[in-house]
Amino acid sequence: MFKSLSPNLKSSITRSITQTFEQYMTEIEWDPERYDMNDFMKRWSEYITKKALWYSKIPDDVKHSAEFHEDVASRINEVIRKVLSEPASEDQIASIEQMQEDLNTEYIYECKAEAAFVEAELKKRMNA
Repeated sequence: MFKSLSPNLKSSITRSITQTFEQYMTEIEWDPERYDMNDFMKRWSEYITKKALWYSKIPDDVKHSAEFHEDVASRINEVIRKVLSEPASEDQIASIEQMQEDLNTEYIYECKAEAAFVEAELKKRMNA
């Protein structure tokens, strides 16, 4: 069912999954011990029903379809895998390494999105 949606709608859904996941991970400070799939899904559900403009464009029969929910769950897993596997950019790495040297810290980051979080945290510490 997900595949039958328009490309724009699929893109909007994918973007919102990415944003919601990255925001959630930032809120828990990218701590894997604090990650809770149920909590993330609750936030995702709140987002789509209260903020997502695309949600109203999906027909009710599709929204209530088990197949649609399975497709979206699969898409969520794919997006999370993609976010977690995208490497940090060279600029991020250089910036983080320089700030860590200046601050004498050793933050570890595994992907581009986590590197963005670490970079923001280090900038806060630099400006404190």
